[in-house]
Amino acid sequence: MLNALADEVVEKTRLEHKKKGRIEGTPDAGWMIVDYGDIVVHLFDADLRRYYKLEELWDEGKVLLRVQ
Repeated sequence: MLNALADEVVEKTRLEHKKKGRIEGTPDAGWMIVDYGDIVVHLFDADLRRYYKLEELWDEGKVLLRVQ
């Protein structure tokens, strides 16, 4: 599932914003990122999201897009 999400982020961003992203990580690790240089998209499986509690760490950050 993470691989499909990363592929979709890359494809949509390429088509709509003409930006090329680089995928890092593997789905079996439970964590992948799409790196655009100035923007990084983090993709976590449910267990790692609960473990790292990223929403709490980034409470003051601006959410541009949330996909669940």
